[in-house]
Amino acid sequence: MSKIEYGFTPKYMTKNGKPWFPMMGEFHYSRYPKEYWKESLYKMKSGGIETVSAYAFWIHHEEVEGEYNFSGVRDLRAFTELVKETGLTMFLRIGPWCHGEVRNGGLPDWLLKKSFEIRSNNEEYFSEVKRYYKKLSEEVEGLLYKDNGPIIGIQIENEYGHCGGLQGEAGEEHMRRLTGLAKEAGFLVPYYTATGWGGAVTGGLLPVMGGYCEAPWDQRLTEIEPSGNYVFTEERNDHNIGSDYGFGAGITFDIHKFPFLTAELGGGLQVTRHRRPVAHPKDIGAMSMVKLGCGVNLLGYYMYHGGTNPKGKRTTLQESRETGYPNDLPVYSYDFAAPIREYGQMSDTLKEIKLLAMFLRDFGSSFCEMEPFLPESNPLYQNNLKDLRTSVRRKDNRGYLFVNNYQRRYTMAEHLSEVLKVELDSEVITFPARDIKNGDFFFLPFYMPVGNGMLKSAMATPLCILHNGEKDTYVFYSDTAPDYQWVKEPDKAEILTITREEALNSYKVEGDREYLLITCGNVIETDTGHAILSRSTHQVKAYPRLSAPPAGYRYTGEEKGFTVYENLSDRPSGSAEYTLIRETEGIKVYEFTMQYPSNIEDCFLRIDFGGDSAKLYVKGEWEDDWFYTGQTWEIGLKRYGFPEKLQVEIQALKEKAECYLEIWPEFKDGIACDIYQASVEAEYKDCLNVRV
Repeated sequence: MSKIEYGFTPKYMTKNGKPWFPMMGEFHYSRYPKEYWKESLYKMKSGGIETVSAYAFWIHHEEVEGEYNFSGVRDLRAFTELVKETGLTMFLRIGPWCHGEVRNGGLPDWLLKKSFEIRSNNEEYFSEVKRYYKKLSEEVEGLLYKDNGPIIGIQIENEYGHCGGLQGEAGEEHMRRLTGLAKEAGFLVPYYTATGWGGAVTGGLLPVMGGYCEAPWDQRLTEIEPSGNYVFTEERNDHNIGSDYGFGAGITFDIHKFPFLTAELGGGLQVTRHRRPVAHPKDIGAMSMVKLGCGVNLLGYYMYHGGTNPKGKRTTLQESRETGYPNDLPVYSYDFAAPIREYGQMSDTLKEIKLLAMFLRDFGSSFCEMEPFLPESNPLYQNNLKDLRTSVRRKDNRGYLFVNNYQRRYTMAEHLSEVLKVELDSEVITFPARDIKNGDFFFLPFYMPVGNGMLKSAMATPLCILHNGEKDTYVFYSDTAPDYQWVKEPDKAEILTITREEALNSYKVEGDREYLLITCGNVIETDTGHAILSRSTHQVKAYPRLSAPPAGYRYTGEEKGFTVYENLSDRPSGSAEYTLIRETEGIKVYEFTMQYPSNIEDCFLRIDFGGDSAKLYVKGEWEDDWFYTGQTWEIGLKRYGFPEKLQVEIQALKEKAECYLEIWPEFKDGIACDIYQASVEAEYKDCLNVRV
């Protein structure tokens, strides 16, 4: 098989000279147990991720000067090999400064104690970086793309010139020097990137942008202004990223020379002690869709997979005010409310952005070539909650109309019986009237090729194509009448329409043919095929009919063209009982006694509590922590060998504590320090019988 050629134009990335729209997700190998890396990479792939990005934190690999650690969770080589085995590609982000809510931004303590200035154009500093780059390169030798490995890209530094570092020509020279050092060390790849927001310098590298739905690093303790990431705009910069270092002034590169790519579109939010916003699935889904309408041609999520900080030899490894940084982070938890959570849970956020991933996998190449057009009537500012926000992406007369009436934590005006229109050069496409409610966001096609036919417009959103020989199936979703209007109906393709909820629960699976599965569980690849992960007894709907029911399921009938399979087996969840065993001023310690059902994949302890924070102890060892947000704290117990007992320590929250919370706990005498309830949910894994 011939080698793929990667490149980019001023508009989009390319693969073998053709437009390419990748989905990328950040996964920090050193923040997740090595024995579960492979299953997590498969989970990312299930969510539509094609490329994995990962920081190599210097302090994780050389906490003590001259003592390198690439074992266990720090085994970069083993992780990269698994990326290849699972059929993914990789961007390695080599710093040296990474941030990532790590101690010193990822720089080792010993480096900060040197006599020279870090992140400067100092030859002694460059000498230390050169040594580190060389060591990283040795670890991934033979795994770069030129050697048929998965590493297709390298990111140099992070937010340089915005969050520390030099600006202007001195900063550009710094980035060029680092790039030269990386290449000298052996990092020869198709892509070299640099973060470009907030006035950061890029050294001529491919700039990647970011955007988050809120700002837990913001030093304010109040509700902050609505996020600009829900407005269609030509502006690529998110001024609020890194605002704890100062609000970004703009960008330093020519946007006409580079495609609009993101590497840090927030897949969630990592809370800080003083500010604890909660990222919900639609917060991320709406923001992602808006970025598509703005012209983005790479959706790269930070984080896509949450994790847990490793234990250090001499210090804890989280960002903290004690080390001169603006924020206090949990010592261990880096859950991030990400699409895949700290313990590998595939969340509803994964399902939300999977809608876009499935669309882009099948329609992304042509979508890349479509330019954004913003109506003059479009609201310019996010505090305009009255006017409808729309955008069009099209090439010639073909494209998509984007509509957003969602603004996180704000109520948008409703637009009842709204008639949506797209103005083309030679005509106006008019869609049927519909009610657009607060919180709605969607996109609709016009002049869309469907097989050998042409769809003029539809009140439904394309999801994917099932390629099955002579007659492909185009899958759309809508909660209203789809109202397909044809220029020419296809005779070599068919339309399958499902609801948005069904689309959220959909997975496209390739075997002897392509299937669409709908399940409340999650469908993932394995080394031997596919499997369904589920926490309950449930059904699976398949289109077309499977060659055999999934293991443990039985055929129960047909429903709107789908074959329905039910799993009727008894699937107990297990149990957890807890007792208060110790109480001191401001602290309560509870002991949990666990009972597990048999044949489970994992088991999750779910704890609702009131307090400032909680700590998890297993066999007397402090293993994890959690800042109270009002959410349920969920602990995966497989990681700890399904312990019979564990302890949870709750630290009190005072009624007038200096922090921002969206949901405050119940207070007794001005203090919250209690577990309200706890439960256990077991997760089961079933083999999916799809012939390959």
